[in-house]
Amino acid sequence: MAEPGLKLAHDAWGRLVLTLGDDVVHQGVIPIRAFPISDPAHWVALCDGEGRELACIPDLQTLTPETRELLEEELARREFVPVIQRVLQVSSYLEPAEWAVETNRGRTRFVLKSEDDVRRLGPFSAMIQDAQGIRYLVPDTRDLDPYSRRAVDRYL
Repeated sequence: MAEPGLKLAHDAWGRLVLTLGDDVVHQGVIPIRAFPISDPAHWVALCDGEGRELACIPDLQTLTPETRELLEEELARREFVPVIQRVLQVSSYLEPAEWAVETNRGRTRFVLKSEDDVRRLGPFSAMIQDAQGIRYLVPDTRDLDPYSRRAVDRYL
């Protein structure tokens, strides 16, 4: 559960610093949402650089407005997840395959290493992870054009 005296700030190098109620200071803290897509406002873990959980925030609304804003900005910076709006081309249906896509952030190309890097999130949504570890969200395959839908559905 969230510590009662939890405070967040940035140090001179822009790293996130966590101070707990017992005045213990942790530098280089990494916030991680447990459910980034389905429940982004709840269950945020604050971890050290080696992935050990230092504190857990069950509900972001319980934080002060300043702390919540700082944490949400840090999460947004960390959770860059472009939304695929259209698949322009898939080089091959054998992996590795190069994909050319149009996202809400513009056009890009990425390499899909394995069909295991495409995961179903719900009945009509998917998450695609490229060879560099960047995740792309497909919120609803029904909203895609026929070519794009076939390209994504091929892996689901």
